[in-house]
Amino acid sequence: MGMVTGGELLVRTLIKANVKHIFGLHGAHLETIFQSCLDHGIPITDTRHEVAAGHAAEGYARATRSLGVAMATAGPGFTNIITSIANAYLDRTPVLYISGSSGLGEAETNTLQSGLDQVAVATPITKWAHRITVPQQIPRLVAQAVRLATSGPTGPVLLDMPMDVLIAQVDEASVQIPENVVLDSRALPEDRSVDQAIQLLKSAARPVIMAGAGAYFSGAGDELRAFAETAGIPVFSDFQAHGLLPSNHPLYGGTFHKMADLAAPDQRPDLVLAIGVRFGLFTLGMSDQVVPLASKIIHVEIDPKEIGRVRQVALGIVADPRETLRALNARAKSQKWPDHSRWQQTIRNAKVERCKRAQADLNRAAPPIHPYQAVSAIADNIAEDAIVIGDGAEAYHWMNEVIRQNHPGGYITHGFLGAVGMGLGLAIGAQVANPKRPVLCLVGDGAIGFTIAEFDTMVRHQLPIVAVVMNNHSWAASQHFQEIISGKNRLTGTELLDAKYHEVAAAFGAYGQRVAEIKELGPAIKAAFASGKPACINVAIDLAPFPPELLLLMSRH
Repeated sequence: MGMVTGGELLVRTLIKANVKHIFGLHGAHLETIFQSCLDHGIPITDTRHEVAAGHAAEGYARATRSLGVAMATAGPGFTNIITSIANAYLDRTPVLYISGSSGLGEAETNTLQSGLDQVAVATPITKWAHRITVPQQIPRLVAQAVRLATSGPTGPVLLDMPMDVLIAQVDEASVQIPENVVLDSRALPEDRSVDQAIQLLKSAARPVIMAGAGAYFSGAGDELRAFAETAGIPVFSDFQAHGLLPSNHPLYGGTFHKMADLAAPDQRPDLVLAIGVRFGLFTLGMSDQVVPLASKIIHVEIDPKEIGRVRQVALGIVADPRETLRALNARAKSQKWPDHSRWQQTIRNAKVERCKRAQADLNRAAPPIHPYQAVSAIADNIAEDAIVIGDGAEAYHWMNEVIRQNHPGGYITHGFLGAVGMGLGLAIGAQVANPKRPVLCLVGDGAIGFTIAEFDTMVRHQLPIVAVVMNNHSWAASQHFQEIISGKNRLTGTELLDAKYHEVAAAFGAYGQRVAEIKELGPAIKAAFASGKPACINVAIDLAPFPPELLLLMSRH
């Protein structure tokens, strides 16, 4: 036995928590952590900006349904990563954020990157934030942070690590590293609630299942499919649950917003089984457009504060989504279910009609490229197991129209914070988590400007991510909002230049190509993936069209 640093204790505990990768940007405060990771073979993907490291940890967590870890040094390193912390908090993404800070012995000395209470700043946007002041307590507190981040409802935690705590030498014989760091227990539904849910579902004429992020993070894909098929109930999904039921499954209705296509009174759901859904933004809150106000709601959620928060429920079940579906499946097999074939066909017809409405846009021959053409070409020219990242206030709304996913965690995009500019970071995390799967990042020209230097990160770490830039040289969502609210003659602060993003990427050592005609886009995507390098395809698209989903959102204002 010998002496070890606080940084070494941290890394040893993370290894016990099965952490296999960390994202961060070096700073002197974090040096002992970097050195200990080097000693233990824990790879660190070092980014060009701390916010990209945070988003990469989010992408890793969302792609793997496990803990992501991000590090940032004191002061500006910490403040740079705050957007990622807030994003993870609102979307319940399990990420451990480690922030360096000035030494405890330097309190109130006006030293470098001090004078900011980082724990106080992080507390409102984390499940738990704590400053470790005794090096011997590092293993216990790291284990506590991991358990809190990965227990339902999952979410981010922050550990603030003063430099003198990290560099302190501790007798390793005096410190015990916990053997069992991650909990593996799930809240079960009560039997009477399951029975009541079955009876409500059987009595409905037009039931639907809405699968949300909670269903994805609980790993409920097999159980969801089994129950939907047994009961004959169509399924819709939100931004994190795409792929739980394959897109080509006859019972899959599409993303939540496509429920608005069921406009006729006799063609709207009369009961909704919401599994791991948080009502609000993606369900249009208290409006009638997606979930009819007259619909009965069975709400299964791990967090009791979400049940009845926005919409009244006929039955609330505070339990793990996967365990609840398992219990429903156990009852469902012995039940006689109504014939929902006509209701299923109604939903399939609505999908067909939506595609017909977009056909004219898809058939456009002359430039500029219609955004619907661009995302359709992407969907048609990526591998079946590709992971797609959607980033941009309008770009991802277009992708929502055409995305086809047959694997859970294959489509990662915006959540409740609506933070644009996170796409390249998310893509880095998703690619690190899945080195053998192709990763494509669809990104608006506004959004890519936030972290365009991350092409350097991708090149250095040999991450062959293909970024497709939807370039309409505008903050398009803002411009369209101004056109509606203030008028087309009152546009201000929304114009961008027609920048050569592909050349910027190429300057970092990536593959770059500009596309001006739709016939060029499919071959360009294939060439980019074939290059084996990070790539940027800069696509000239038409600014004028509004994404149908965005129009639905704007209709509330």
